[in-house]
Formats: sequence, structure tokens, C-alpha cells
Amino acid sequence: MSPCPTHERLQRLGRQHGAALALFHLVDNGIDRLPLPGSGATLERWRILSEVAAHDLSLAKLFEGHTDALAIRRELGAADAQAGSRWGTWCAEPPDARVTLEALGDDGGRGAPVRLHGTKAWCSGARSVTHAVLSCWNGAGEPCLAEVMLDQAAVTVTDQGWHAVGMAASGSVDVRFDGAVARQIGRPGDYVGRPGFWQGGAGIAACWFGGGLGIARMARRFCGTAPDAHRLAHLGAIDTALAAAAAVLRESAAWIDAHPRDDARQIALRARLVVEDGAHALIAHAGRATGAGPLCRDASFARAMADLPVYMRQSHAERDLAALGQTVLDAETTPWKL
Repeated sequence: MSPCPTHERLQRLGRQHGAALALFHLVDNGIDRLPLPGSGATLERWRILSEVAAHDLSLAKLFEGHTDALAIRRELGAADAQAGSRWGTWCAEPPDARVTLEALGDDGGRGAPVRLHGTKAWCSGARSVTHAVLSCWNGAGEPCLAEVMLDQAAVTVTDQGWHAVGMAASGSVDVRFDGAVARQIGRPGDYVGRPGFWQGGAGIAACWFGGGLGIARMARRFCGTAPDAHRLAHLGAIDTALAAAAAVLRESAAWIDAHPRDDARQIALRARLVVEDGAHALIAHAGRATGAGPLCRDASFARAMADLPVYMRQSHAERDLAALGQTVLDAETTPWKL
């Protein structure tokens, strides 16, 4: 198999650049123009996401948010993004950080100008993106989406909201909106109601897979040319974890492309949970295969090992397992067959 072009470009870019500058590089070179989910090339989209994640998980967080925003806007009929713009997708809804939408004028519908009020949490890349798609709530208490240009006085990017070592370079801080001018995207409820919601949710698993892939590549290199049987056993366990996760991702991408308008909730939940299980096993085996040396002396390996567990907490753990179990129970037939 020939090397992935994205992998080669990232290798040339190197790791000396921060995530923000690397995102600019990817956008400037058109690498962000991915196939849309469900367009017939979902696996190609996920392969690029995974290669970016294998290179740098904080960069992947920014890149996935940017490409997700482009896909959301396309699916909901927004105008094409300005050339060179860099987007965030900020749709976390913790109970203590909620943004409200104030309609300007009487229409208050798709594409209408609005003002945003409140604080948004977990805003990845807040200091490095130019625009954001964010979830918010209208006066009727309905969930909405808006797009906002961040270069305005009514937007304040704070230094609050992130104290973790893992994923520190993603710059996921709180952003305050004090009447910022924005534009509504779609209609109330469209964010979670569209097919792309779960298709994009499955794409997150490709980033987790990529994070594991990057760790595995480094662990294989650190094991040297003549590892002992114990290190070989850990490499074997890493191989099985990656192979199982890759198989599920390929199957999920094929299903999404064959059913682009169908509800992909079960597919996405299963992919995320399988990849998460495999990644946790991979992290454990990678640390045992390499020993303390790379964890203490190799910055890229240490950072990846710290980043991936934090990134995967975007999963809802047992809640997602329970939701997947409910889809199995509700199905007319069991999904288990070879």
C-alpha cells in the first residue's frame, strides 16, 4: 500500500509547529476539503482524520472541529465558507454554560441575523479559529445553531476552563458572548436531527483510532530490531486492538455510505465504543512494551499518551454503552452475525 499523502505532508510539516499554526497549514493547503460524510467516500474522510490524529491529537481536535463545521454548514444549506477561514464546532452543553440566541427582526429563521449572549465552554482552538458554529437556545427554549465571526468586540476568549496536561495544546477554553452578531444556521432542532449528526459522531472514533495509531507506530520503533518475547507479546496485543478497531471503522463507513439518509446512531455508538476499548488496551500495552524511557524522554510519545485518554472522554462511557444496548433491544432482529 502506498503511503497516505496526508501522512507525508504532516511528516514534512514536522512537530515543531504548534497546533494553531499546523491547522493554518492544513487549511491553506486544502487538506481540509474532505469528502462529506455519507457521500460515498466516508472512509477516505476518516483516513485523513486518523492521520492528522496520529501526528498530533490536539491538532486533530482543531482539524476535526473545522471539518465538522464545514460539513454541518453544507448539510444545512449555509453559504460557502470564506477562503482561508478556520472554524470551530462548539456544541457542548454543560448545565452551567449556556448561550442564548436573540433574533434581530421578525423572521428569526434560517440564515437570520441574531445576537448571542452567554458563555460557551470547551471551545477548542478559540484563539486560533476565525469563525465558529455553536449550539445555542432561542427564546422558546429550542436548541439552535448559529455561526459567528470571532473578530468582534462582543466576543471574549478567556483563559479559563482548561487545566489538564492532556490535550493542553487544543486551547479548549471558555468564550463569552455579549451580544455578538451571528447568523442562525438551519432551523431549531436541526443539529441533532440531521443524518450528519451521528455520521460525524462516528468520525470522532477515527480520530481516537489515529491517536492509537500514532502511539503504536512509536512503540514499534522503540521496541528496536530484537525485542524480547514480552515486548513482542505487547506488540501483538497492540496489533489485535488496532485491527479490530480498523475493521469496525471500515464496516461503519461502508454502512453510512450505503445508507446516507438513515439514522446512524447504533453504528456510531458501536464504532466509538469499540475504538475506545481498543485504545485503552493499546495505551496499557504500549507503556509496558516501551518502559519508562520514552514516557520520560520522548516528548511526542509522552504527549500522545497523555492526550488520548483525555480526548476519549468525549465519550459518555457507560451512558453510551446503555444507549447502544437499548438499540440492540429495540431492533427487530439481533445484529450479530458473520
